[in-house]
Amino acid sequence: MYNTMSSPSYHTDMLCKNLVILGVVAIFVILVFFNQIYINSQSFDSNIFTTRYQEGLLKPKETTTNLSHLMFVLVGSSRTLNNRITYVESWWRPNVTRGNIFLDVKPSEPWSPSLPPFKVNEDIKKLKVYPKLRKTVQVRIIRSILETYRLKQDEGVRWYVKGDDDTLFFVDNIVDVLSKYDHTKKHYVGMSSETIKSNFHFSFQMGFGGGGYALSYPLVEALALKLDECVERYYFIRAEDQLQSLCLADLGVDLIYEKGFHQMDLHGDLSGLLAAHPTNPLLSFHHFGTVKPLFPGMDRHGSVTHIMKAANVDQSRMLQQSICHVRARNWTFSVSWGYSAHIYEKLFPRSHLKLPIETFRPWQRGRPPVYMFNTRPVSRDPCEAPHWFFFSSIEQENERVVTSYTRKFPRNMTSCSLSGNISADPLASIRVFSPKTPKQGRKVECCDVEYDGADVANITLRDCGRDEIII
Repeated sequence: MYNTMSSPSYHTDMLCKNLVILGVVAIFVILVFFNQIYINSQSFDSNIFTTRYQEGLLKPKETTTNLSHLMFVLVGSSRTLNNRITYVESWWRPNVTRGNIFLDVKPSEPWSPSLPPFKVNEDIKKLKVYPKLRKTVQVRIIRSILETYRLKQDEGVRWYVKGDDDTLFFVDNIVDVLSKYDHTKKHYVGMSSETIKSNFHFSFQMGFGGGGYALSYPLVEALALKLDECVERYYFIRAEDQLQSLCLADLGVDLIYEKGFHQMDLHGDLSGLLAAHPTNPLLSFHHFGTVKPLFPGMDRHGSVTHIMKAANVDQSRMLQQSICHVRARNWTFSVSWGYSAHIYEKLFPRSHLKLPIETFRPWQRGRPPVYMFNTRPVSRDPCEAPHWFFFSSIEQENERVVTSYTRKFPRNMTSCSLSGNISADPLASIRVFSPKTPKQGRKVECCDVEYDGADVANITLRDCGRDEIII
């Protein structure tokens, strides 16, 4: 019989089958091997992600800027301090606000705990540039920033806020405004003067130092290294804030404008300006010694104490203008929260009433244009002139705040014929009801008036409607 197992074809078939089996096994082994590698790599990546996620949970999140992050650098002199103590005490919060007030010499009287700690400035006569300096006191002022930095009191500080001893700061609003900016970057925040001449003589691009300006901490660090070198470069400059702006410009940093800082390069009665403040949060007042008291019948110190009664309750609404109408009488109400209220015997749109009444005059007289903003003149026309009411008291109720405004003097005019001769003379006071929660953002608030012919009108502030026109 023929033996098929020994035939060549048989061995060939067996070899092929074995190769196929080996190939399948090899592919299986390769797939298992690479699959395990993939699984391990996924596990490794997952572990990295888990570790990073856990580290993120353990790492403390950065808090929003608050008052503890601000370092105030105030500058005064022994000659003027006694007349300005009230200004500083009105806004300074002992054991809460951080900073120092720098003086030319040690005070002779015991130092009040209600004031910032005092420091005596270094003797600038040691500077080699001293003989060439045009205004030595201005170098003392600007070096107060450097001397603050050298005190090494800056743990957690994000901003330096510089001002004079006759500057009134609204610290809650300053925190709110500075929170908009990245404090880890170099920022210079302030405002120019209200008058064109002041800006022309010094600079349109500088933050006026009396009104106050803020420097982010990285910018302070850079400035501290180069400040004395900058003083030598600009020894001929006469003003501290102008010198500051030049130093910062050479560091590559320009001014960011915030309208709430007020240099107040003005004289006379500020009531027309304060009754139509921009929507920007109120940040500071300067030059109290050169203007009339803010409220009729009060001295300057009493006015400062009085306006802070409202500011201590709600700084977000300070001087914010709200406008509403009583159409049945053709009256317009304009409220500058915490300061004053007007009644006009005519319907006016917001576009008109947001212009300040020029009750004040410029720092230096000259041909117009004078101011950095538009104004409207003081008028004896009974349809144009308002009835004036000034802030008198503030109370906190359950979910709202009530500010009251009283008439301090009669208008002494006939009624406006355009309103049908319906006079607002009988009104003696205006009460304004506002939410207890701070005003969100930089929005304009609308209002509604309740008036039944008595001597008091009630106004309620509210959010404006989506398409509401204030006219």
